[in-house]
Amino acid sequence: MAAAGIGAGAVPPLAVVGPVLGGPGRRGARRGPVNILAQLRHAQLSGRGLMRGPQLTEALLKERDKQAKWNGIPLLLQKLYKNSHPNSDLSQCQDILKDISPLLSMEAMAFVTEERKTAQETTFPNTYTFDLFGGVDLLVEILMRPTLITQKKKQKNDDLIKDCLSILYNTCICTEGVTKRLAERNDFVLFLFTLMTNKKTFLQTATLIEDILGVKKEMIQLEDIPDLSSLVSSFDQQQLANFCRILAVTISELDTGSDDKHTLLAKNAQQKKNLGPSRAEINQATLLNIPGFIERLCELATRKVSETTGASSLLQELEEWYTWLDNALVLDALMRVAGEETEQSSTESSDESGFASTSPRNQLPQSMKIMHEIMYKLEVLYVLCVLLMGRQRNQVHKMIAEFRLIPGLNNLFDKLIWRKHSASALVLNGHNQNCECSPDITLKIQFLRLLQSFSDHHENKYLLLNSQELNELSAISLKANIPEVEAVVNTDRSLVCDGKRGLLTRLLQVMKKEPAESSFRFWQARAVESFLRGATSYADQMFLLKRGLLEHILYCIVDSECKSRDVLQSYFDLLGELMKFNIDAFKRFNKYISTDEKFQVFLNQINSSLVDSNMLVRCITLSLDRFESQSDIKVAEVLSECRLLSYMSQMSMRMSFLFRLINIIHVQTLTQENVSCLNTSLVILMLARRKDKLPFYLQTLQEMEYTKKYPGFILNNFHSLLRFWQQHYLNKDKDSTCLENSSCISFSYWKETVSILLSPDRTSPCAIVSYIDEAYMDIDRDFTEE
Repeated sequence: MAAAGIGAGAVPPLAVVGPVLGGPGRRGARRGPVNILAQLRHAQLSGRGLMRGPQLTEALLKERDKQAKWNGIPLLLQKLYKNSHPNSDLSQCQDILKDISPLLSMEAMAFVTEERKTAQETTFPNTYTFDLFGGVDLLVEILMRPTLITQKKKQKNDDLIKDCLSILYNTCICTEGVTKRLAERNDFVLFLFTLMTNKKTFLQTATLIEDILGVKKEMIQLEDIPDLSSLVSSFDQQQLANFCRILAVTISELDTGSDDKHTLLAKNAQQKKNLGPSRAEINQATLLNIPGFIERLCELATRKVSETTGASSLLQELEEWYTWLDNALVLDALMRVAGEETEQSSTESSDESGFASTSPRNQLPQSMKIMHEIMYKLEVLYVLCVLLMGRQRNQVHKMIAEFRLIPGLNNLFDKLIWRKHSASALVLNGHNQNCECSPDITLKIQFLRLLQSFSDHHENKYLLLNSQELNELSAISLKANIPEVEAVVNTDRSLVCDGKRGLLTRLLQVMKKEPAESSFRFWQARAVESFLRGATSYADQMFLLKRGLLEHILYCIVDSECKSRDVLQSYFDLLGELMKFNIDAFKRFNKYISTDEKFQVFLNQINSSLVDSNMLVRCITLSLDRFESQSDIKVAEVLSECRLLSYMSQMSMRMSFLFRLINIIHVQTLTQENVSCLNTSLVILMLARRKDKLPFYLQTLQEMEYTKKYPGFILNNFHSLLRFWQQHYLNKDKDSTCLENSSCISFSYWKETVSILLSPDRTSPCAIVSYIDEAYMDIDRDFTEE
């Protein structure tokens, strides 16, 4: 950023005309302009030559300062260098830093406010000069001197440490490459953690560490931090919440967030190279071994705003943030409220109305307290969410259940998590309350991600209900004359939600009220779908059907004709889990999709992207197969009336889906997102095999290939996909229960079917090779991992 900015336009004033380091004379004159800055930068990169400003003479620095517009920074650094030797008077160092600091903080202020948008075109000469003349390295040396920590004048030392950290952070913000250089020094990074024990320097230290870890190539090991357990134990609740921002970098896998975009070939190859646990996984285990850590996080996540610190100490901390430039939100909010107060005081009379409760002066503390709490909860929920998805998932589940995280979040749902926006709600400058940059919005998304991770294939999901709702599940099972789900029976009633509604019911209520264009629709559907994942439960489905979920989903897909691919995929997945094997759901579907026109819209949405809708296609296929094997009158009635089941019962429709599913995926493009298309095509063929129709399906695929004018292409591709399937799913570390639960087909039958299809025997009627002509055979190519 700054390095680029100091380029063509800024070099001439910083260049020194004439010989500088060489002697006088014609030879020096012929060399032309000599650039001190270029020599310093070359020395920093090469490790040789002129390394820092103090190597230059004071006279030279004074002579060139005004012309080069250095603002006295090299001279101040030279003075700092001379006064910062071990056992020197540190008060003089602090005075020098007080002179340097405003020059750098002014540029940092410009960077974090409105000028951030044009930062690439903005120059930051002060921070650039400070770094170039050795300021960063000098401050690191000063900080790491043991004498600084052990000297008696602790108050002055604290101030000196704060100034050093603040200047370092401002330089990192504005000057490209500084953060990366600091990140390469493991000794300095680990040393910074020792400074976090001091409450007065905690915030500056934490923010600098977060910045450094964000660019560090290799993740640090938390176990290398000196006395980590004692350090964490020393934190108060606010410090622990801030520390979670640092932990987020150390426990998250580097490719988190774009996982769906990585091909399975590449991920499998990476897993073969990394046989042991990753650094992130080791760090997660380290955290779980800290006594009381998870309990404190649960307390933080569930505490109410009224339980937080008072307004006076809060505003003092916010002022600290303002000085530190750590958070543009707080800066913008303070500036906005100050502006409102000025405007109000000029229009109101000086009577008592000037001190009414609606005054921004009185609104500020409560608004700030809420925003302060939201931002802390964001960090805590993120850490809990990552731990819930890690190797120690069951241990984390047990702990957060015991510490009543779910009922605590349920109590916060209306007033904090899903609170209505008020006119005084704080938002980022230049944004609105519905912007995804808003902490309010981010908290909601993080909360939904936590619910998704918590519920996904885990029996603790029933903690999302209250006792009355658990009783309702039992009653549904009793009425249907089916066994009650064991996890419901085993749920500890003392750990479930209290109040009139559980967390899942509250989520359904806000989901049904969500505007069509809302960004929450995707996350809400994912969270509810995760509750249904695992072995299909009729009682769970009926619980949600009774609350109008199916009609809501169909309204969004058909009547609002949703265009977002992400939202559509989440709705199709949820609809599949909600309807699978449930004849009542299909009856409700047919009642809602009551016309041919509506049904056509629904089909158009499915066919517009099979990658998005294939899980629903799988659900319909599996359900149809089960219903056809039943002799129940009610089932027979729905089978004859339901448009969806009638549509899928046509052989031509199933073959059309199968052909397209195989055609849209290839081994080299398989990802976690689209591999479900391969499994859906396998489900269709497994059901055909059960009815001894597998040869007929393969024969039809061959005929469709010829009709489409590319013989052998589909079957060769399918053969490659199934070979990959064996490599991927027969891996000893691969959990196959998801395939069993989603299909109610044993994994052994999956394996057998794939083996039969891949048989090399060309005389076998169930082998793919039997349907590929010799001229088009292309099944022996090795997979590439590109």
